[in-house]
Amino acid sequence: MRRLFLLIVALGLTGPALAESGWAERLSAGEIPVEAHADPQGRGRVRAAIDIPAPAAVVWRTILDCDRAARMTPGVKRCRVISRAPDGRSELREHLVKWSFFLPSLHSTSRVEYEPDRSIRFTCVGGDIQACEGTWTLEPLKGGAATRVTYEMWAAAPFAVPSAMLSGLMRRDVPEALRALRRECMTPP
Repeated sequence: MRRLFLLIVALGLTGPALAESGWAERLSAGEIPVEAHADPQGRGRVRAAIDIPAPAAVVWRTILDCDRAARMTPGVKRCRVISRAPDGRSELREHLVKWSFFLPSLHSTSRVEYEPDRSIRFTCVGGDIQACEGTWTLEPLKGGAATRVTYEMWAAAPFAVPSAMLSGLMRRDVPEALRALRRECMTPP
């Protein structure tokens, strides 16, 4: 319950909406706006967005494609679906992540909930990264020919990481992952 409260507070303090903060103009210019903040306790929050010239259904399938995860997300070495709900609206996923030579490999198990072609919500439920929550939101653009993808995540590092380092990693890795997502959406599987 405490984690959920922290997530709600963190997301509530994220600042103005995308259009109000100048993000819409930056997105229209092809940029990837990103906000990343970490505190001394190793909790970080990141929000970023990208416009992708592909329909939401393509973007949604690409985000969920475990075979592409290592090509799209810095540090991800493996992704696998552990179980899937009979209705296909949620699943458990496991990731193996190795951010740097100096840091240990981490296993993360997440519950992922879907609203097809609109949103993907995830919550860490086990493994080394036990405190995280996030959302991928897909907004159709240009009559559905393009998609605005907004990524928001809150997580607590499983080991001591200086807040400046954590913020820097998020500012570097999240835009890199979004650029890779755009590239993968433009490339057939």
